[in-house]
This record gives sequence, structure tokens and C-alpha cells, in this order.
Amino acid sequence: MSISENILKIKSKLPESVALVAVSKTKPISDLLEAYNVGQRIFGENKIQEMVSKYNEMPKDIAWHMIGHIQRNKVKYMAPFVNLIHGVDSLRLLTEINKQALKNNRIIDCLLQVKIATEENKFGLLENEVLNFIASEEIKKFKNIKIVGLMGMATFTDNQEQLQKEFEMLKCVFDNLTHRKSFNFNLKTLSMGMSDDYPIAIKNGSTMIRVGSLIFGKRTLA
Repeated sequence: MSISENILKIKSKLPESVALVAVSKTKPISDLLEAYNVGQRIFGENKIQEMVSKYNEMPKDIAWHMIGHIQRNKVKYMAPFVNLIHGVDSLRLLTEINKQALKNNRIIDCLLQVKIATEENKFGLLENEVLNFIASEEIKKFKNIKIVGLMGMATFTDNQEQLQKEFEMLKCVFDNLTHRKSFNFNLKTLSMGMSDDYPIAIKNGSTMIRVGSLIFGKRTLA
């Protein structure tokens, strides 16, 4: 099937409440344009330099999501245009995002990344760290960011019970925080689920899925 057919097939089965992020990392502009031409408007990248390059070449009605682990010294390059940053996992990173957003006269939406997987190489805050994070006095001072949700990456496994447990845990953390609201903290987005596990994520309350290989095919690059 073609990229456009893949996009339309996935969208035809998605609940209206679930947004599709087309994970376009390592893929050429021609592939992104094929997805764009059938209505896809949210694209996710995991390297800031690549996202900046694609932003400069692609139509300007695209919402660009940074889904990878972020180096603080590169935040300035995406601050003028990034729509949503998925992987906020430290106060130092959030401080830098707020600083660069202020320089660009913007308010940047962010998701806190929660560690739900068993793999050591997965990033994110533990549940108790999330609570400490949002209760900190520092966050209350940030005027140029909004924490609008949570993001998590499940373990890379075929064990459906484990995936179910991890997604349930993230949904529980999300639900426990939705009553907390301030000018820069109001959880609406739960980003969980990728090509291999998004149906389970949706059953457990995901409102945003990040799909790459099912749209663009398997990658030859990391």
C-alpha cells in the first residue's frame, strides 16, 4: 500500500477524539508531501535539525511535534515554530523552553514524559517525580509554556498484558492530575501508542498516537 493509502486506512479506524502524529523522521520530503496531500497535518520528528530543515521546505499549515529526547542547546532552533514538545523530562529543559519561547514571543505547549517502560534506555519521569515536578515553585513562574498533557513510551514487547499494564498506569497518572489547573498547567492530551501498540493505547484512553512505520514503511536509519 502507498503512504496515502496507509494514512487513510489508519484514520478511517481512529476515534474522532484521537489525533494522529505521522512520525516522519529520516523520511524524505516527497514522503511527507504524499501524506500532506491526503490531509495529514501533524508530523513528528526526533531530531531538531531535521525538523527545522523540513519546516523550511514544507507548507506552513503543518503542526510540528518534537517527539525525541531533546538537547537543551538546540531548543532555540525549533522555538520559533514548534507546535508541541512531547518529551519534557526535566526542569532544566522546561526552563530553556520557556526562555526560548519568551525570546520568540510565543507560548509553547509541552507534554511531560512519564517513564512507563521497563527498558533502562527509555527516558521520562517516575510518577512521584511528576508530582514533585508540577508542585515546584519554579514551574509557576513560567509564563511562556503550557503543560497540556503527558506522554509515555511502552516497553518494546509482544506481551499484551504488559502493554496494557503500562498504558493503564499512565492513564491513571493522567486522571489523577486532570483536576489540577493553572494558567500554564491544564492536562488535555495523553500521547501514548505507536505503530505496534496504538490500538491498546487507544483502549486505555490515549488521545494522541505517534505512528511511523505503518505509514511510511520500515526505516533503514535509526
